[in-house]
Amino acid sequence: MGSLIKSSNLFLYNTLTKANSTKHAANKIVIQSCDINDLSMYCIRFLKMDKGTVFNTSIRTHLQYPSHLIKQKKVHLLNMGNMNNALVVIPTFNEIENIENIIRNVFSLYNDFDILVVDDNSPDGTSEVVKTLIIDFPTQLFLEKRKGKQGLGTAYIHGFKWALQREYEYIFEMDADFSHNPKDLIRLYNACNKEGCDMSIGSRYKTGVNVVNWPMSRVLLSWLASKYVQFITGMNICDTTAGFVCYKRKVLEKINLDKIQFVGYAFQIEMKFKAHLHKFKIVEVPVIFTDRTQGTSKMSGGIISEAIFGVISMKFRSIFTKYEI
Repeated sequence: MGSLIKSSNLFLYNTLTKANSTKHAANKIVIQSCDINDLSMYCIRFLKMDKGTVFNTSIRTHLQYPSHLIKQKKVHLLNMGNMNNALVVIPTFNEIENIENIIRNVFSLYNDFDILVVDDNSPDGTSEVVKTLIIDFPTQLFLEKRKGKQGLGTAYIHGFKWALQREYEYIFEMDADFSHNPKDLIRLYNACNKEGCDMSIGSRYKTGVNVVNWPMSRVLLSWLASKYVQFITGMNICDTTAGFVCYKRKVLEKINLDKIQFVGYAFQIEMKFKAHLHKFKIVEVPVIFTDRTQGTSKMSGGIISEAIFGVISMKFRSIFTKYEI
């Protein structure tokens, strides 16, 4: 059974929606005389974002057909299915050296992950690279471009809210600079999906110190910061400042994201602390952290101060005031 799709976007949208709801085993969509850009950029993206139903990854092959070939013959798009259940949120600011490689690495994994890049209007053109890649990965790659540099924490909150408006069950934090190995996404996913955890952390300090290419001074600063936070908060987490995390959907739904106060790396501590207060099951998965080889670190003195003094304030408020979690 097939549906003939004409060039009208509205007709195409209605036909795709109707076809996607059928249970017929032989269901397929036949494209005839349709502009490929209209199909990929308007219809498929529109379905994914607003209806929660998309084509599976095999559509990428068909989307590479030139427009004139689609006008000359019918192209069958088979195996329509649901969206992936895992989203990787990658915040960026001036990551043009890394962004394409990290995206292609994630999409090369045998697990299917979607990616949302939250870019803070990078002057180096990071978002333009992402827009180009969306043509290759129209059902898996998404871009949210903000007006300016607003901080790591707010970028992740933006991404979390975007994910919760859709049907994702597992939402990840990951850096763009390869300090987090994309292959470890699968291990974090399995910890939540197969082992019953609510939150999994890619931990540098669970089994000693697993950091590559950092000077000893920075290793000590990071390790001592985690131990300091662990002592102040009472969390049984070795790497409290880790930024490689998988959340089950219910964790982000339970935490009041509008009440997250920290915007720098202390954001990572606050999210773990609130998950801890909610008594979610948190596990650390040992990973090797490799410092970036391209691009510039975003660490600053202000970020460190926020973490040191903010943790004490956060703990005190959780004890002596009505602390919003």
